[in-house]
Amino acid sequence: MPGEIVTTVMIRPEEFSRRRQRLMAEVGEHSMVVLAAAPERPRNGDTFYPYRQDSDFLYLTGFNEPEAMLVLLPGREAGEQILFCRERDPDRERWDGPRLGLDGAREQLGFDDAFPITDLDDILPGLMEGCSRLHHLVGKDAGLDQRIIGWRNRLRAESKGEKGPGEIVSLEHLLHEQRLIKSRDERRCMARAARISADAMTRAMQVCKRGMNEAELTAELFHEYQRHGCPPAYLPIVAGGTNALVLHYIANNQPLPDDGLVLIDAGCEFEGYAADISRTFPVNGRFSAPQREIYNIVLAAQYAAIDEVRPGRPFQAFHDAAVRVLVEGLVELGLLPGDVDTNIEQGLFRRFYMHKTGHWLGLDVHDVGDYRIDEQSRVLEKNMVLTVEPGLYIGDDDDIPAHFRNIGIRIEDDVRVTEGEPEVLTERVVKAPDDIEQVMRG
Repeated sequence: MPGEIVTTVMIRPEEFSRRRQRLMAEVGEHSMVVLAAAPERPRNGDTFYPYRQDSDFLYLTGFNEPEAMLVLLPGREAGEQILFCRERDPDRERWDGPRLGLDGAREQLGFDDAFPITDLDDILPGLMEGCSRLHHLVGKDAGLDQRIIGWRNRLRAESKGEKGPGEIVSLEHLLHEQRLIKSRDERRCMARAARISADAMTRAMQVCKRGMNEAELTAELFHEYQRHGCPPAYLPIVAGGTNALVLHYIANNQPLPDDGLVLIDAGCEFEGYAADISRTFPVNGRFSAPQREIYNIVLAAQYAAIDEVRPGRPFQAFHDAAVRVLVEGLVELGLLPGDVDTNIEQGLFRRFYMHKTGHWLGLDVHDVGDYRIDEQSRVLEKNMVLTVEPGLYIGDDDDIPAHFRNIGIRIEDDVRVTEGEPEVLTERVVKAPDDIEQVMRG
């Protein structure tokens, strides 16, 4: 059964301070970092979507309010780490909830100083005076790009070109490479997200039965997330029968096929950190022989891929391992003609397997970080976290034997690179066919 309620464990304030210090060391003195919080986004009328902080901003601040700006000034004697944010306002807080305020930013988040966000236009150009380079996420927000250029141009005009940054540099590479290696606190959050998400998937298996709708299983997932205070990390995929052949299916509103499969790809986020799990199981609780044959090929491919998630191995290696096992199985079943190597070299397997086998995982489900360096697949390092998710998607073409038609299967787990054996963060939810059937009987 799903586990007990998991209480929130915040990442410690000193962790965020260390991240800011590390980034300042990377950009160097006489530089400046500017990073904006995510805006609130209207849904319709006077209602808004649930607020989700920008992942880069959250990574460096731990601050979960809109209308804020982070400014880092390495070497500034009056204070290197500054937050512009909303002031306390009892009248607004009665309607919208508490604000941290300026004192809270200094005392609870460890900032050297904090200023009202309403004073940004007056104060920030002055902070630029001694900087030769300004780093921010160029191109992410066109409005912010224009404001920064305006502040810089105003300062340089007033000083006849003697003050203000002469160079504006994208922050993306430095910051995203930093986010790629997960700290101890981050790993704890990801482990919690994985545990809650695994329990939600188990819950879906336990309640699934003939006559249900995809929407009912979606509700079971959300129930488990919400009882722990966690939002979904992304729109879940709950795809019954042929809907599993649509890779990004999110309607989640169709009847489940009585004798078919349901593919669920879902996860929650805990303190901003995402989990991402896929399982495929029979609606009636028992795999048919053809379903089990295809399922076992995907499962074997996943085991082979996970075994490649080790330090020093290229990122591409686990995808290649999965592809080889998938192709071997498809050739053996007669779904692909010819030999294994030819099918791999010519990419003929893409008819049934058209996506990569995994991606980085962290504050974003498809997390930041380069997959290739100098045109070569990057090497895995300890405490990188990624997904491993092979699948097979077999349609209803005339050349496919009838008993294999319209089967879509994906199996996905979250895996941490360690010094040796890979750590599967989501192993709490079963995936062997016999184990799935036992959970569903229970």
